[in-house]
Amino acid sequence: MTQEIHGGVADGFEPVRDAFAAFAAEEGDGYEGQLCAYVHGRRVVDLWAGESGDAGGGDALYGVYSSSKGAAHLVVALLVQDGTLELDRRVTYYWPEFGSEGKGALTLRELLAHRAGVVGTDTGFSRQEVADDRMMAERLADQRPFWRPGGAFGYHALVIGALTGEVVRRATGRTLQEVYEERVRAPYGLDLFLGLPARHEPRFRTTQAMVPTPPQQALLDAVPDGPHSLAAVAFNRHGAEPTDIETFPNDPLVRAKGPASAGGVASARGLAGLYAAAIGELDGKAPLLKEDTAAEFAQLHSVGYDLVARAHKAFGLGFQATADCWYPFLGTGAFGHSGAAGSQAFADPRSGLAYGYTRRRFAFPGGAAPENERFVAAAHRAALGRG
Repeated sequence: MTQEIHGGVADGFEPVRDAFAAFAAEEGDGYEGQLCAYVHGRRVVDLWAGESGDAGGGDALYGVYSSSKGAAHLVVALLVQDGTLELDRRVTYYWPEFGSEGKGALTLRELLAHRAGVVGTDTGFSRQEVADDRMMAERLADQRPFWRPGGAFGYHALVIGALTGEVVRRATGRTLQEVYEERVRAPYGLDLFLGLPARHEPRFRTTQAMVPTPPQQALLDAVPDGPHSLAAVAFNRHGAEPTDIETFPNDPLVRAKGPASAGGVASARGLAGLYAAAIGELDGKAPLLKEDTAAEFAQLHSVGYDLVARAHKAFGLGFQATADCWYPFLGTGAFGHSGAAGSQAFADPRSGLAYGYTRRRFAFPGGAAPENERFVAAAHRAALGRG
């Protein structure tokens, strides 16, 4: 059955609509997703497909998992830009308790680059803890690192926002979520929430579990794993209350608390709008980040073998290095973050492109859904006038 595509694109961006429509047709009537893009602050793509019921299609909200990290670390970038935080100060300058178990020399820069070595705790987190950044931070302060801090890097999947968020709280007296709401989300009216207000709950669309084909399931089953591996610790699969990543945002406690690593709820418009505001004028407001700040947070800080992912990864400060991780045709200095169910969001300052994508069903194999490559390539070509 051919999927009906809603929304529209600006002149020159028709290839993006074509790519989105082609993918939706391949997926069939079970597909539900949104795609949005800005170029130099002008919305040029606003598309959605699938039955969204009362949630309203383009206004529907989805769990965006680690795309939340982009919102969280935009807050950190703003505080560094203000002079409230200093990247090369030790974390213990702001948070003295963090220095236990040999973590005292770690800097904020190293923490943001996933080099702390505290990807979780020995015994795991409870459901209440994994939804609450302050509770996680308290546990992590006493945790012995899983590698020498600063000596390697690995994806702090569920805890990086709790760690950096505690630094923000100690420095400002406000939670990271509060600063985000006051300085970023509310001023721009972004549909990207770190803590979903009850009045927006009717717009939320529950994440649907992955439905892999038999060959895909065989590939998933072939991935080496163990109950006490770094990956199990990082994704909280090893404790008495293991986290089910596929249904993580479906927990109302997670949505209400908005843990900054993976608890965000957003539309594609919200994701793209965040990055449009970060790098350029939007709605008459000046860019949130100065060029030098954006460049520093986008600069490669950890690149190579990720101890948790057991694969090549590349991080700036809190953000993924989007060109190195995903789309090498983007300009150097592109920064953003993908999410486990398939979401993707980033800014490419050289082309002025800000991009956001959400989908409802958890994509194979997890992380940025493969269809993003088609969409991003088409949007980038159009942004450069090469459509």
